[in-house]
Amino acid sequence: MLQSTLAISFLLIAVCSNLPMAINKEKKLPQTLSRGWGDDITWVQTYEEGLYQAKESNKPLMVIHHLEECQYCQALKKAFSEHTAIQEMAQNHFIMLNLRHETTDKNLSPDGQYVPRIMFVDPSLRVRADITGRYSNRQFTYQPEDMDLLESNMKKALRLIPTEL
Repeated sequence: MLQSTLAISFLLIAVCSNLPMAINKEKKLPQTLSRGWGDDITWVQTYEEGLYQAKESNKPLMVIHHLEECQYCQALKKAFSEHTAIQEMAQNHFIMLNLRHETTDKNLSPDGQYVPRIMFVDPSLRVRADITGRYSNRQFTYQPEDMDLLESNMKKALRLIPTEL
């Protein structure tokens, strides 16, 4: 009886001590450039690189302006990263860039420099100021409940490609 209790105790200790290692192996390390917006998405590092890849690949560039310490940005990031359709489109049909600072292209801030702000640039390198969110005072901002609108705007950015070029 004592031997079986001891054997079960050792087995339990062995399993429990290896459990954290098994859990850690399953965790996927986040891609550095994703910053939590979608680890399966390929992200470009700079605005200039994004413009180049958009032109070369004939895909629109989606630029997400955000700050790490902004609670609205964090809420949007969570909703964005959990929305399956948005993640799929971003992964397969867009050149993706998320910025924690402003660019020198003033076309990316037609109504001010605020965060969060999401804008589209077509492959001809034209900023799509006509693809906006639902707010008139901050036209390019989205909130977590606006993911269906963002998905619709992403589809609009894709539809415009053949007719705009």
